[in-house]
Amino acid sequence: MQAIMQNEELISLFRDNFPFWDELSQIEKETFINSSQYISFPKGTNIHNGNECTGIILIRKGSLRLYILSDEGKEITLYRLFPGEMCMLSASCVLNNITFDVFVDAEENSECIVVGGCAYAALAERNTAAKIFALETALSRFSDVMWVMQQILFMSMDKRLAIFLLDEVSKTGGDTVHLTHEQIAKYMGSAREVVTRMLKYFSSEGIVELSRGGIKLTDIKRLRSLAI
Repeated sequence: MQAIMQNEELISLFRDNFPFWDELSQIEKETFINSSQYISFPKGTNIHNGNECTGIILIRKGSLRLYILSDEGKEITLYRLFPGEMCMLSASCVLNNITFDVFVDAEENSECIVVGGCAYAALAERNTAAKIFALETALSRFSDVMWVMQQILFMSMDKRLAIFLLDEVSKTGGDTVHLTHEQIAKYMGSAREVVTRMLKYFSSEGIVELSRGGIKLTDIKRLRSLAI
């Protein structure tokens, strides 16, 4: 659902997120604003489908998940984005050298500002600072992507799962991961059966407690030793 956002709010948001904002001409600023939309995405919505040019997405509320798909349809989560963060890989027309298809879904009900990709691409052709910012923002996320690939290729499943569980509770501040085995498998690029089997092993070792309400971490010290 699209909603109206006051220009003053947009200007303040853009000034905070785009370091070149004050260098733009008045016409460029107006074009930037006019190409932007405030959109609410219900949980589960596919926001960006492959190598299209949706635009640059600023997350105000909620969370987004970026992932790639194998030829067999298997999803591998690259990273997740939270309020105050920006998705640049959804603007393929700005990043001409990014040729792989990236998908973006709303993990929960999310509110975002979407800056039109074509408008930004036209600006980047004229403004070196805008082009450099787009490239640097995309590049900053490739360390996350490489970390995911390193885990998949070189780490054992128990270590990967321990890292995932610890990361999840560090984000929420609690001791329970409120995700299904299917969701965890999707985020980790694994199979649900593999995740379930490993969680049952963790449970038998007293590392976690499994319930319908989630996965409670009962032995943080042991998990951390597995994650090293």
